[in-house]
Amino acid sequence: MNTNLPDKLYYSIGEVAKAFDVNASLIRFWEKEFDIIHPKKNKKGNRLFTKNDIECFKNIYYLVKVKGYTLEGAKQAIGKKGIETTTEEIDVVKRLEDIKNELIKLKMSFDEFETIQDSKLE
Repeated sequence: MNTNLPDKLYYSIGEVAKAFDVNASLIRFWEKEFDIIHPKKNKKGNRLFTKNDIECFKNIYYLVKVKGYTLEGAKQAIGKKGIETTTEEIDVVKRLEDIKNELIKLKMSFDEFETIQDSKLE
């Protein structure tokens, strides 16, 4: 999930689908299933999603794709906790993943340093 979308008022369904690495049909499906998503539509009927809609998609994606919730389970979780709590959980998971990646880099550097030191001793 690469949700680093440019800062603008509205996003097309293609942009949203690409950001979440899913098909546009899944975005349309989630829109119908979750009443927290309210895209605007232009004269042609194209969906235009707001930043709030993107936050809702982040929550849905996290619950369904990452945590493995069913759609009903995700609806209940969002309904019970509220959207803010779920967003906070996503932020914490993201920070923990960043920390994990930094620790892996440090370990690799340390292993590399040990290999160099061992070769100097021989």
